[in-house]
Amino acid sequence: GEARAISVADTGFGIERQHLDRIFEPFFSTKALGRGTGLGLALCRDIARGHGGDLVLDSKEGLGTVVTLTLATPREADR
Repeated sequence: GEARAISVADTGFGIERQHLDRIFEPFFSTKALGRGTGLGLALCRDIARGHGGDLVLDSKEGLGTVVTLTLATPREADR
């Protein structure tokens, strides 16, 4: 089937460049101890990929972040 995407953007601080390569790494977190498991983004991306899609982040320090979720739509024959 074809893919559909939705993007959400913010105008926050953005993700620090040193963390960008690790944001989807399970158990990676910049939060204080006890404030998160570091699994959220990893799980979301795994779920999206399991449905034929993806989760992508584009972040610029000082400017904000855009998160794009892409999911495959079912083919007519699959409905």
